[in-house]
Amino acid sequence: MYIIDGLKTTLIVTFLALILGLIIGALVAVVRTSYSSMREENKRGLGGLLLKIADIICRVYLTIIRGTPALVQLLIMYFIILNSPEFTKTVVAVVTFGINSGAYVAEIFRSGILSVDVGQMEAGRSLGLGYVDTMTQIVMPQAMKNCLPALVNEMIALLKETSICGYIGLNELTRGGDIIRGVTFDALLPLFVVALIYLVIVMFFTWIMGLLERRLRESDIR
Repeated sequence: MYIIDGLKTTLIVTFLALILGLIIGALVAVVRTSYSSMREENKRGLGGLLLKIADIICRVYLTIIRGTPALVQLLIMYFIILNSPEFTKTVVAVVTFGINSGAYVAEIFRSGILSVDVGQMEAGRSLGLGYVDTMTQIVMPQAMKNCLPALVNEMIALLKETSICGYIGLNELTRGGDIIRGVTFDALLPLFVVALIYLVIVMFFTWIMGLLERRLRESDIR
């Protein structure tokens, strides 16, 4: 039951953190690409100033999150920022890994957006679509296709990173195996079972990624 309950916790934290990371990453990527592609004369207005401030905030966020270990971020979030009975350990883990993953997803999305031809944006604007509509309906779908393998790799990395949740006492998969080791004094079987479960999940995600890539290649041919 320690293994089963730990697996449930690991999957819940991974899934919710991934959703939060995708939302944060998409917002940060859009802000950074929007400001970098804005014309110089437009940057002098109020909208340009607000976008510049948002771009600076995003840069600071990326620098801090990518420059510090995930374990340190988890401990800071648990013992300092979300140190309240209102926040469960699962919530702390989801928020921490969501914010951490968002920094890496932002760069993945940004590279995907930059890989889309500039003419796509110009074509959307020439059809009468606003910037937001052009970005969400034309640019982002193509960017998602380009950065899909990197997103799956980030999801796999996020899944394995949740193994440090035991430092705040959250009974996830790795901690479940460690508890069994402490009770039975047998490290071989429980830890190998934990490693095998992680391996099976990663192989499943890799298989799903292969299916999606084949479907995308078929759609390109058509």
